[in-house]
Amino acid sequence: MSSASRLSTLPCEISRRGIHRTNRPGRQLRSFAAASVIPKIHPNHDARTPPYEKLRKNYETVRRVLGAGQHLTLAEKILYSHLENPEETLFGKSTSSIRGNAYLKLKVDRVAMQDASAQMALLQFMSCGLPTTAVPASIHCDHMIVGEKGADVDLPESIKGNKEIFDFLESAAKKYGIEFWAPGSGIIHQIVLENYSAPGLMMLGTDSHTPNGGGLGAICIGVGGADAVDALVDAPWELKAPKVLGVKLEGKLSGWATPKDVILNLAGQLTVRGGTGYIVEYHGEGVQSLSCTGMATICNMGAEIGATTSLFPYTPSMSRYLNATGRGPIAEKASRAGDFLSADENTEYDKFININLSELEPHINGPFTPDLSTPLSKFKDTIADNGWPTDLSAGLIGSCTNSSYQDMRRVESIVNQAKGAGLKPKVDFFVTPGSEQIRATLERDQTLKVLESAGGVILANACGPCIGQWKRTDGVKKGDSNAILTSFNRNFRARNDGNPETMNFLASPELVTAMVYSGRMDFNPTIDSIDTPSGSSFKFSPPQGEELPQNGFEAGRSSFFPIQAEADSATKVVVSPTSDRLAVLEPFPAFPNTELSNLRVLVKVQGKCTTDHISAAGKWLAYKGHLENISNNTLIGALNAETGAVNTVVDFDGSTASIPDLARRWKSKGQGWLVVAEWNYGEGSAREHAALQPRYLGGSIVLAKSFARIHETNLKKQGLVPLTFVNESDYDLIDPRDQVATLGLYDMLKNGGEGTVQLEIVKERTGARKIIQTAHTFSKDQAEWVLAGSALNLLASMAKASMK
Repeated sequence: MSSASRLSTLPCEISRRGIHRTNRPGRQLRSFAAASVIPKIHPNHDARTPPYEKLRKNYETVRRVLGAGQHLTLAEKILYSHLENPEETLFGKSTSSIRGNAYLKLKVDRVAMQDASAQMALLQFMSCGLPTTAVPASIHCDHMIVGEKGADVDLPESIKGNKEIFDFLESAAKKYGIEFWAPGSGIIHQIVLENYSAPGLMMLGTDSHTPNGGGLGAICIGVGGADAVDALVDAPWELKAPKVLGVKLEGKLSGWATPKDVILNLAGQLTVRGGTGYIVEYHGEGVQSLSCTGMATICNMGAEIGATTSLFPYTPSMSRYLNATGRGPIAEKASRAGDFLSADENTEYDKFININLSELEPHINGPFTPDLSTPLSKFKDTIADNGWPTDLSAGLIGSCTNSSYQDMRRVESIVNQAKGAGLKPKVDFFVTPGSEQIRATLERDQTLKVLESAGGVILANACGPCIGQWKRTDGVKKGDSNAILTSFNRNFRARNDGNPETMNFLASPELVTAMVYSGRMDFNPTIDSIDTPSGSSFKFSPPQGEELPQNGFEAGRSSFFPIQAEADSATKVVVSPTSDRLAVLEPFPAFPNTELSNLRVLVKVQGKCTTDHISAAGKWLAYKGHLENISNNTLIGALNAETGAVNTVVDFDGSTASIPDLARRWKSKGQGWLVVAEWNYGEGSAREHAALQPRYLGGSIVLAKSFARIHETNLKKQGLVPLTFVNESDYDLIDPRDQVATLGLYDMLKNGGEGTVQLEIVKERTGARKIIQTAHTFSKDQAEWVLAGSALNLLASMAKASMK
């Protein structure tokens, strides 16, 4: 194995030359030194234990205020116990009147941030002028590491290429008392599950798949950086009370069916919009048969149905996992929590779905959307009906969704079967361990050796191909139609390799692995056979794998242990004024003391428009901390209904331009603008840049048929106004360059969200006037954000006032 100087050591200060380290010697990236087993009781378990005594007292207050006749879901018990003022919020109300209507002001227990989103979150936090964070927080360097040749090559190259960003994050973590997990330590969600998530916890994470922590009975919600700042400065975080969707699990998984298939099936039932405004709460006898990490997989992909979050009740498998990861004392406290960590009997759900695990078969979802779900038994016919490729070009397993010890051991059983039959993968096969703890344990137990001997490329403990950090070397070029199978959670067009013609089909890691040995998309390992080199016929048996390692988890290399959360005010965090990757934020201007007038429609978006379309990832991750530069990718993936082309818009003089170029041109002329869009605008990643960038380029309003939850909040946080059509057919009445004025918007904002908003449209071509009725979801606090210019402007003024 190669050795490279590891980035992460304690910094003293940052200058234009980078971090100067004097506290301890540099540490090695790779080491053959024997790793230690995770201790039975982690030395930091106290700091990672939810405040159960406080939560229990709050829960008793909630019960008293609501009255004995109210039956609560598990989600409601945890949420209401985190209310800043339960009596004020709940008095005189029933659970049915709260769900979907009331706004909850919550005090969260913890915040977790990944490196791509942490940059902007920290830049916003720094502008508040506080000496440390108000709640425990962590930073995880996982998004900015490329997957190509393997961890030994990719990790040092990624560290070298992103040194300025990692230096900034590490020094900010040290200054403000934030735990810092260096590049290569693992993916944020896996590390959170191993270290921070716990039954009854409430956590915010700056990534849409934060709900992964629900596999340990926690309320973990994906948010934008500005939402995270609320918690970091000790302001209550506001959430419109979700409705609760109950999913009853019966029976027990067997054969090739996996926890991944539960959520793939559910996504097919609900679609990418079906969970919007809901928390998905799993219950029923089938829950007891699932492993903790299997439940985390299910919760992770709840983001793909638009759910606020997902969670499971406390089970024995959670206790086993907590003990295995050095958190036995937390398991003991959770076991004594009584009815706090499960739903009341006879509780009522707003929606209800029943899934029989005993009857569930493997599913494959895709392409281009995670809710196009097909049972494996019907997939061959579906391929033929749609004309999809029959050849498989690559198989990729791991990621935050499916990289548990159990996942990988089951995969190993498939590889061993194939090896025994003399088979080798027919396409490229990539493996992404979720964390250093997982990698080290798999290495000790020889699983990695088995996968590598079969031709598997072991990538760094990072997001890699799942989020577009994948450099393909198999000859597939941009524009080549091809199919890949992955165990990832998301499969939007061009997401993984930048090629809009790559069809990513989502499946369990076991199914992906079996299919790389056939090299075909229409292979069904449950019934089909493969010809072996000896001329015989081989058929896979169902995979097998232990839930947890018999010899405990390995801690892994000490170079990947976190830098502890001890604030050091002497640490300097300097952002170079000449940097093209980091830039100090300037406050957005406040809302004018009048209605908005003479706005123009910049673009009318047709079809799906995710945050990937609004603010692409891939190479653009390099500019996450530089709003000016990353704004050059604003809406470049959006399809213009007028031109029928992606990222092409028309100016008043008939000239064409890219969307960000025209936005900049209009901004320079003082021309305000808005975006018109269709359903579920902003679905996908919790990417606040998709709100920051339009705001920075002069946008004021987004008018859509509907919004994804996180993005709608992010727009409000940055001072933009999200409005929806009362009549969706009115989408056809408005076109690019039409003039728009608001009627009632200013009064609604001044009245704390009370009131209706209309838009007066003057057609560019005819001068005809039309009135469009709109709807909104503004609360009093959200209205104040927009009036102040952004939530950050408001927070900064409050923080400064508190320090006087």
